[in-house]
Amino acid sequence: MPVWPDGKAADALRTIGEVGEALGLRQHVLRYWEDQFPMLKPLKRSGGRRYYRPEDIALVRRIDQLVHREGYTLRGARSVLESEGRNGKAAQPAILPAPDPAPTPAAIATERPPASERALRLLRMRARLIDALEG
Repeated sequence: MPVWPDGKAADALRTIGEVGEALGLRQHVLRYWEDQFPMLKPLKRSGGRRYYRPEDIALVRRIDQLVHREGYTLRGARSVLESEGRNGKAAQPAILPAPDPAPTPAAIATERPPASERALRLLRMRARLIDALEG
């Protein structure tokens, strides 16, 4: 059975802190996504402590991909996930390579243009922000 970098088995439950650290996401973002994506329902134990199952982690990875890498809005990402659910498409597996480093402005400029003009505008704005922060 595959093992995560934390030494736990791949099918073990993980806390919100473990998931956030492994995926490079802040805990408040994960809690907010629970409100925005009704299909994301980690187990909650006494005191409200969250435990993420492998399928929850796969869903979080998919949301992260849609929102942070493909430029979807939360509403758009939710629509894509609902559509995938209706079509029977399974969520991506919960494998955890190291989080991708932030792309450089040059890398963003050479990526294939996204399907929508809005997503392209967002990528250009992101590249300008990265330039401003690094310059």
